[in-house]
Amino acid sequence: MPHSSAGRPVPLHPGAWWLWSLGLGTAATRTTNPLLLTLLVVTSAYVVATCRRNTPWARSYTAFLKLALAVLLVRLLFTIVLGSPIPGTHVLVALPELPLPDWAQGIRLGGRVTAESLVFALYDGLKLATLLICVGAANALANPHRLLKSLPGALYELGVAVVVALTFAPHLIADVQRLRAARRLRGRPDSGMRGLLQVGLPVLEGALERSVALAAAMDARGYGRTAEVPPGVRRTTTALTLGGLLGVCAGTYGLLTAEGGTYGVPVLLAGLAAALAGLRLGGRRTPRTRYRPDRWTARSLLVAGSGAAVAAGMFLASATDPAALHPGVVPLVAPALPLWPAAAVLVGLLPAFLAPAPAPALKEPSS
Repeated sequence: MPHSSAGRPVPLHPGAWWLWSLGLGTAATRTTNPLLLTLLVVTSAYVVATCRRNTPWARSYTAFLKLALAVLLVRLLFTIVLGSPIPGTHVLVALPELPLPDWAQGIRLGGRVTAESLVFALYDGLKLATLLICVGAANALANPHRLLKSLPGALYELGVAVVVALTFAPHLIADVQRLRAARRLRGRPDSGMRGLLQVGLPVLEGALERSVALAAAMDARGYGRTAEVPPGVRRTTTALTLGGLLGVCAGTYGLLTAEGGTYGVPVLLAGLAAALAGLRLGGRRTPRTRYRPDRWTARSLLVAGSGAAVAAGMFLASATDPAALHPGVVPLVAPALPLWPAAAVLVGLLPAFLAPAPAPALKEPSS
């Protein structure tokens, strides 16, 4: 593992973790096979367990797991209560059906709940849950401060705003805890509407004072100043950025739908190229330097490439054998684990061997 001049291991570029997780999330959108989706979840969980460091943002993975479980349960609940357009013959339970007016045709409350509709809802909800878990893996592994420092110059103001928000949030929580503890020691209520108002107002006052002090300090250091850019460059930057974002949206929609599979990749690539060119030109408005910028090392490229390989393998499998990625529900069939897509998903385990978290240092026994 490469080491810095001080002997510490060189950390991965934060963008590598996001590209890796987005590759796994893209692969999840191409299949409803529960075995492949479960394999994607296990892959991301193993990498997080192996590479996660003892940092505050590393604890966010558990929150994303709970959110994914909630999404899955809500999807099943909606199918039970509101019904499903999927036909089925295996009736599990017949709920009382409420009559609805004529303008609500196509919607029903209650009625028959079939095994086919529940299995379809399970597959569909599991796909979205897997995508959320993959995004949670990036949040747990990538340092948000270093990621924001790596943003292009065109997103400079956005990066500063997010950094300030991330810095102020712990202070707000600490102020609330300190004021509630002080009120309890004085025998005053710290809950309910009255306690909320009497705690919230001092917290708000302290936040405003810190904001004013921070704004004055940032203004004294030159934050927010922009360079002179010709009007033609500004118009070109706006056109490239907006056109590129529209292309990215259209290409992503094409990738997520079966009808747009032919134009999805070209439009997405063209949109990304235009958006990157717009961000490159927009960076001229905010000339700045970076202190110790993060470098794309060979390990970072391999980690990002492993996520891209998982997505590419799933795209190839969806073009050659789509039935293996989308098991049928009418009639019900047991899903099978296709060999080549499963092997492509296992490529996503590469970061666990390239960037494992360092073992905690052992304290020497005192003499």
